[in-house]
Amino acid sequence: MSVQPAESAVASATEARERTGRLLLGKTVLVIGGAKNLGGQVSRDLASQGARVAVHYNSAATAAAADDTVASVNDADGEAFAIQADLTDVAQVERTFDAVMDRYGSLYATVNTAGLAVGRPVVEFSEADYDAMMGVNAKAAFFIMREAAKRTEDGGRIITLLTSLLAAFTPLYSLYAGSKAPVEHFTRALAKELEDRSISVNALAPGPMDTPFFWDAAHPGEYEFVTSQAMRNQLTRVEDIVPWVRFLLTEGWWLNGQTVLINGGFTTR
Repeated sequence: MSVQPAESAVASATEARERTGRLLLGKTVLVIGGAKNLGGQVSRDLASQGARVAVHYNSAATAAAADDTVASVNDADGEAFAIQADLTDVAQVERTFDAVMDRYGSLYATVNTAGLAVGRPVVEFSEADYDAMMGVNAKAAFFIMREAAKRTEDGGRIITLLTSLLAAFTPLYSLYAGSKAPVEHFTRALAKELEDRSISVNALAPGPMDTPFFWDAAHPGEYEFVTSQAMRNQLTRVEDIVPWVRFLLTEGWWLNGQTVLINGGFTTR
C-alpha cells in the first residue's frame, strides 16, 4: 500500500527530528514577551530545538533586546524574527498572529510570558492601575489564547505563564495575582474546547523569579521572606522554568488544562 504524500511528509519530518535530536525542527512558535528575561531564554532555547521563533515585544523600549534575541538565534543557524505590538489592543493581537502566518504559513505553539506586576496595598491602587494590570494579565492573555486557538495546527500547544502567588495568602499583590487568576479558567475552558484537535492548553506558574520583574515590584524584606520559603533559600531562576516550557511543547503533550506551580516549594495546593 502506497504512502500518501501528506503522510510521507509527516514521516520525513519526524525522522529528521529523531535524527538531529532537535525536537521542534520545522515547528513555528510564537513567544509573547520573547525579547528578554524568561521570554528571551525561552526564544533561544526553542530555537536550539529547531523551532522557527516569532519574538514578540511590547514597545520601543524593548526593541534592542528583541533584536539581540533574534540575532543570537539567526547567528546560531536558527530562524527568528521580531514583532512589535501592544497586545492590550485586540487588533494588534490579530495583526501579530497574521504576521506569523504570513511569514511561516503555520503555527505549532504560542508561549505567552508577558505580565505586569505591581506590589501595593489595595487602598493605594487607582482605576488606571487596575485597567493597566487587567489589560496585560487578563485581557491580552484571553485574546492571545483566542487567536492561538484559531491558528494553531492540530496537535499544537498553548502555554501561558502565570504566578505561584495564585496559591499564596499574602498582602500587596491583590491586583497582580487577581488579574492572573482568570487565566486559569480561560486555560481549562480552552483545553476542553480544543481536545478534539489534540491541542493541549496549560499554564505554568513560577515562583518569584530572579529577574527585574521581581526586583522592580519587591518591597523591603520581601526577598528574605520569599527565599526562606523555598528550597536552597533562593528565588526561582529563569533556567528552572525554560525546561518545563520545552517539555510541554515536546514529550509533555498529555498534560492538559492544568496550572503547574514551579517554585521550589514556595507555595503549593
